[in-house]
Amino acid sequence: MDRSDITLERIRTFVRVAERGNLSAVARELNIGQSSVTRHVRELEEALGVALLSRTTRRVTLTEEGGLYYANAIQILRLLEQATDEARSARSVSAGTVRISCTAALGVRHVSRLVFAFQDRHPDIVVDFSLTDERVDLIREGVDIALRLGPLADSSMKLRAIGQSRRVLVASPAYLASRGRPSTPEELKNHEGVRMSNVAGSESLALERAGGTRHVVPFNGHLRVDHGLAAREAFIAGRGLGPAHIWLVDDLLADGRLEAVLPDYAPPAVPLNMLIAPERTGIARVRLLVEFLAEGMLRVPGIER
Repeated sequence: MDRSDITLERIRTFVRVAERGNLSAVARELNIGQSSVTRHVRELEEALGVALLSRTTRRVTLTEEGGLYYANAIQILRLLEQATDEARSARSVSAGTVRISCTAALGVRHVSRLVFAFQDRHPDIVVDFSLTDERVDLIREGVDIALRLGPLADSSMKLRAIGQSRRVLVASPAYLASRGRPSTPEELKNHEGVRMSNVAGSESLALERAGGTRHVVPFNGHLRVDHGLAAREAFIAGRGLGPAHIWLVDDLLADGRLEAVLPDYAPPAVPLNMLIAPERTGIARVRLLVEFLAEGMLRVPGIER
């Protein structure tokens, strides 16, 4: 094996091909010819003496050796990026890139404004702001910080608890005028519910009353959505009633486009946490954004410690 042929350029190309599974897509992404992508991977395989990829007419997949090499290559590239960032941070804490992942509805409604305010204070920091409701792998995707709602199972990540996101049952005035206003949780079974199709157990609704009384009632309807912003629009359009995070509908409650239903009852609050990739906690600009977001999120309607 000639180690001089194992270059960072070839490793980076191989990693992108492994992740995309398509040579032409990687060529477009890197703005090089597909023949160059093929050559980089072939030369890396020749230097290593093993086949890293299995090629078919439709897709490129990792061999067993390729899977092992990919896992190590990811770590090598991340360590290199970290070393570069730390070297730059020694010169200036307010330069470089921070990558954030956030649930889409929360990001659109509130976190985006916090990002803008942060950049006004630190104009040399580039923020790569990704909105997704998928639970991304911070290490694999190269994400520094992730804001997540709900229970967590990421034991390897550094956790920063933000608080609890309170929820409320809402409906439009037009819906309540046509279908009537429920006075007890049990009456909800006679109403149209806007359900979240990507939330397990959405066929029932839990409501808690001050003092600890808990009600679990059937929750049905003819509309299911997989995005908080779609649920927001459905409530406005009078398609039904349902639970919503206060930060999602605070403006609609304030101007009367939505009303609280059964105000003495509330769906259970949802934990809001911040995950930080362990190897990024020492980067000054990441620490700056973590603190800025942790403070700013507690000013978002419905987010409480």
